[in-house]
Amino acid sequence: MKRYLALLMLPAALFGQSKSLLIEDMTWTEVRDAIAAGKTSAIYYAASVEENGPGVALGKHIFIAHYTAQRIAEQLGNALVYPTMPFAPTNDPVVKSGFMAFPGTIHVSEQAFGLIARDVALSAMAAGFKNILLMSDHGGGGQEALKRVALELDSTYKPKGIRVLYIPDLYFKEKEAMKKYLPEHDLPIDNHAGTDDTSEVMFVDKDHKWIRPDKLIVDDFKFGVRGDQTKATPAMGEIFINYKIQYAVAQIKELLK
Repeated sequence: MKRYLALLMLPAALFGQSKSLLIEDMTWTEVRDAIAAGKTSAIYYAASVEENGPGVALGKHIFIAHYTAQRIAEQLGNALVYPTMPFAPTNDPVVKSGFMAFPGTIHVSEQAFGLIARDVALSAMAAGFKNILLMSDHGGGGQEALKRVALELDSTYKPKGIRVLYIPDLYFKEKEAMKKYLPEHDLPIDNHAGTDDTSEVMFVDKDHKWIRPDKLIVDDFKFGVRGDQTKATPAMGEIFINYKIQYAVAQIKELLK
């Protein structure tokens, strides 16, 4: 009888141990123990909150980043993921230029964006991580800030055995691959929230919360889209996100040789 009760209690005990690679899901002792066991790389993945037309939720980049960062960590095998940075430089909120003309878009300055990335990187060092990997799903602003932060901190801490690396291939090489893929499949290349981005959200949107299928459009930015959302498919989204994962993992491994 005692053995039976012990078996009944076992799943509950196991359930209490986090299997997540997201530090937000873990206790501090679990993070400590994971680092001691070899999880010595920290992923800092920035996103943004910005308009994507009437058919795609504002958190597009957050949804993609949250999913992709975990897959990158899984493939690396030695990484944990810091909380997704939700804000990025977009356009001028005072004059409401560009994306800021659409309600819901959030802007932070390049300076603020860079300072947050720097402080998170320093926090990861304090925790005991040896490799801090900075990347972004947003191309409109912040990429250069991440590059500057990585160069500054890496030059300072590399002699101490700590690396801080900027991973641009995740974003830019995926865009290059997308611009090759779409014409090969008789689809127009898009610039913002079009076939590429919408497909990626469709793929990660397992609960069907973030897409309004009847409101997907073809647009030249009158409604905040530059491209054709109506051609998007979850299958293409999986392809494009896999590009991001593949290029990021390859660049990280190359830089850490």
